[in-house]
Amino acid sequence: MRYRCFYDCLKIDYFQQVTKDPNAHITDQELLDNFYRDHNNYWLGILFQRYTLLLLGIGMKYLKNEEEAKDSVQQIFLKAITELHKYKVEYFKSWLYMVAKNHCLMKIRDRQHMVTTEIKEQMAVAPAEDNSLSQHLEKNRQLELMNESLDELNKEQQLCVTLFYLEKKSYQQITEQTGFNLMQVKSYIQNGKRNLKLILEKKLNNG
Repeated sequence: MRYRCFYDCLKIDYFQQVTKDPNAHITDQELLDNFYRDHNNYWLGILFQRYTLLLLGIGMKYLKNEEEAKDSVQQIFLKAITELHKYKVEYFKSWLYMVAKNHCLMKIRDRQHMVTTEIKEQMAVAPAEDNSLSQHLEKNRQLELMNESLDELNKEQQLCVTLFYLEKKSYQQITEQTGFNLMQVKSYIQNGKRNLKLILEKKLNNG
């Protein structure tokens, strides 16, 4: 099976430091060269095992959840092995770091959709006795427009606005989760809020 050697090499305890790497004398580049020469995933298994704890740390930094971080390590490995079969990589550690970071940011963006869905479901609960059906429907319509408007922001503004206003994250927490610096985060939130208001007003007027 294509991934058999790959998985065999990754059967390690996340929190247990390997006492000695029997392949420590082989550099990352040499392992890559071996892989590109014979396309044997065994070499990638050794290579990925070296960076398991590093990737777990990246996952914890961005996702703030141990189980999600563990799952992400395996998902990142699978994505990386697929990409390595497609093209050559020269600076493996830097490349793998970016693959991991982008994966985690994508997971955060996925959370955004989950949060907006939860808010929509909460708003869809039967209204209080003193609210009319028309008021209830209007709230749902406004929420739908808000979701549509949020989707029209660029990805940076969309991510920061969601984390700040919907998930109640602080500027510092957002910088840690996204990798943006503080000035970028404030700019994305400010511009995102302004653009969101303009888009929403336009939709309401056209409605």
